[in-house]
Amino acid sequence: MISHPFGRGMALAVALAVPVVLAAQQPELPRTYAPRPTVSAITESDMMSRLYQFADDSMGGRASGSEGHLKATAYLAAEAQRLGLRPAGTDGSYFQDLPMVRRGFAPEAHVRVGDRRFGFATDFIATVARGGAVRRASEGVVIIGGVQGDSTTWITAEQATGRIVVMRPNLRQLAVNPRAMTIGASSRFAGALVVVAPGLEQLPPAFRLNAARSSVTLRPTGDLAPVPLSVLANGAMIEALLAAEGRTAQVDVELREAPTPARNVIAILPGSDAVLRTQYIALGAHNDHDPITAMSVNHDSLRAANAARRKLVKPVTQPGTRPARADSIKNGADDDGSGSMALLEIAELLATSPNRPKRSVIFVWHAAEELGLLGAEHFVANPTVPLDSIVAQLNMDMVGRGSATDIEGGGPTYLGIVGSRRLSRELGDLVETVNAREPRPFVLDYAFDADGHPERIYCRSDHAAYAKHGIPVAFFTTGLHVDYHQVTDEPQYIDYEKLTSVSRMVADVARELGDRAARPKLDGPKPDPLAACRQ
Repeated sequence: MISHPFGRGMALAVALAVPVVLAAQQPELPRTYAPRPTVSAITESDMMSRLYQFADDSMGGRASGSEGHLKATAYLAAEAQRLGLRPAGTDGSYFQDLPMVRRGFAPEAHVRVGDRRFGFATDFIATVARGGAVRRASEGVVIIGGVQGDSTTWITAEQATGRIVVMRPNLRQLAVNPRAMTIGASSRFAGALVVVAPGLEQLPPAFRLNAARSSVTLRPTGDLAPVPLSVLANGAMIEALLAAEGRTAQVDVELREAPTPARNVIAILPGSDAVLRTQYIALGAHNDHDPITAMSVNHDSLRAANAARRKLVKPVTQPGTRPARADSIKNGADDDGSGSMALLEIAELLATSPNRPKRSVIFVWHAAEELGLLGAEHFVANPTVPLDSIVAQLNMDMVGRGSATDIEGGGPTYLGIVGSRRLSRELGDLVETVNAREPRPFVLDYAFDADGHPERIYCRSDHAAYAKHGIPVAFFTTGLHVDYHQVTDEPQYIDYEKLTSVSRMVADVARELGDRAARPKLDGPKPDPLAACRQ
């Protein structure tokens, strides 16, 4: 699930050095598990065999644009082929490539002020506003722009044009928001060559290291607005630039860009009915997670500290505690290895069933969800089946947890559901009906579906891209938890009984949708696909 804009990467980046363990929540599972051949039915053994592979350290977190992402998507495609699913990507393959690029600054980048040289990643970090083309600056005259965060002190746009603008520190500013310091085309300082803001030291070391690394994004299209290079500097560099007011400084900071791989995996199970097979039930999950972190942490200590912070599990020290375990890989076992493997298990169940659904089923493992739902947005903009032939989309993201120690009100039958009645009350009723027939029905929690809910869960996973095009959606999740977007989101902490039960229920919903005579009826006007998502 795409991370909350205020929570990513900042939670306890420096874990304790003393090994601690968590109080028992469930029988402890092994760190590794040898895969076994899977069977037609959806089973806990199958889930473990799949998820321990998909979220293994060897996948490196599956971040879009990484080698691990290619390995993970190759596994999905190989399984789809083994199950006899029809490729539905581009050029007869299971893959749909996204136009992604890796952007980053040359490591030798530096700024020279007089006879002093300031280095990239040590003395400053740099960014470029999204949708902007950075002005290439070799040198420029330094001008003081005013006090950071106090617009009453700022120079005019005309004074900033073509200059290296340096901001004075604001002694009242206790926190630094790097995003707010990125200068876009609408800023007063948009005409500057470079804008340098103070505050690098206020960021945690891990954040500074990650900010200096290259990033993956969509390849820019159309005309890009020229924007200045946005720089966040340490105190020494700020002092040197302030002292150089009216003189020139040299800026040797090159932004490099290269294509990088990111791909959706798409497969179809043709329907059994000659008429209804031209319509599709879309089932989705996202195949990506996060890059390897710039700094390792103590795995067990981080998990205990985060649990204590959430006040869900009391950290305790026990005799014979295992030694410290350095960890830098955000495996994404629950986010969204759980949904991706649930999707594979559902595909195997339906593909091997003697009674296939009457409608076709299209399975889409979306890329780049963590970068802003980019894989889902790319698919709906470039669908490999007619978009209006998709009668509903069922999305699974983080469906392997949800115990009482994970989430308030959680338990064996807890399951969150979002969006199921927003476009079609009929779809929401169908989900309720199917759930009631399950051997152990879930207690469906609609709390996160509330209009205006601050977590904005409705807008934070791939179903949102389909809903904008008027396709009824139902999003299933067991909720956020202590290991969300941490290196501790690993297969050993998954509740496989829960994951299996959720997968079976979603498979039953898909079959019901596939076999019913009419597609779910839409309620109200079709949404505007160009409008921003509203919780």
